Amino acid sequence: MAAVREPDFDRHNQLQRSYFETSEQRTLTRPSSQYLRRHVDRMMQSAAIRPGDKVLEVGCGLGRYTLILAERGVAVEGLDLSPALLEKLAQRPGAESIPLHGHDLVASPPEMHGTFDAVIGFFVLHHVHDLDACFSAAGRLVKPGGRVAFIEPNPWNPLYYVQIFATPEMSWGPERGMLQMRPPAMFPVMRNAGLVDVTLERFGLFPPFVTNRRLGARIESALESVPLGVPSRPFALFSGRRPPEE
Repeated sequence: MAAVREPDFDRHNQLQRSYFETSEQRTLTRPSSQYLRRHVDRMMQSAAIRPGDKVLEVGCGLGRYTLILAERGVAVEGLDLSPALLEKLAQRPGAESIPLHGHDLVASPPEMHGTFDAVIGFFVLHHVHDLDACFSAAGRLVKPGGRVAFIEPNPWNPLYYVQIFATPEMSWGPERGMLQMRPPAMFPVMRNAGLVDVTLERFGLFPPFVTNRRLGARIESALESVPLGVPSRPFALFSGRRPPEE
């Protein structure tokens, strides 16, 4: 793997911080929803997360998923590049006892290594500067046998491109990393980081305004059992495991 040049690394992180500090502020007051809870359901199932497990959420932002995990009894900790977002998250009800870390994943201090049952993220991995470095860091942070899992946009789903260009607070530059969220690009990186049992699960069908209705959620759940259109389903859940110590 080629070495990352510090100026490029810092510039990338500054751009991502600016992007999210603008777009995330507009979603602060959005309540928990069936759409968000479903992502947490699939994540907990795939990463075998149980109440009491110590979990690091990468790119936690304003805590949309962090707070749901905490409500379910997960000993979740949040990590994000933006001090501004972490400050606002710390002020939200339910976040008082959640440890928050304000640094890049790859800069996690040694005392955090090998301490988590799982390292996870929701729609954050396609924003990182260096996938190799991020997966290597995540692999160091989990305990032997721990899991690393990320839910990402599926680049084969055309609705993402419509969303990016139709949503004022979104732009293509910070989102273009979604093109790498495919098995040929992701699986080698995950395996090079020492992860085993690498898998991809694609799920979902409908946008939030449908899924957040009870009938819409039921229809989506029923249709997902039909093996049609799987390659273009909107959510890609990549998961791997650090080998247990022998």
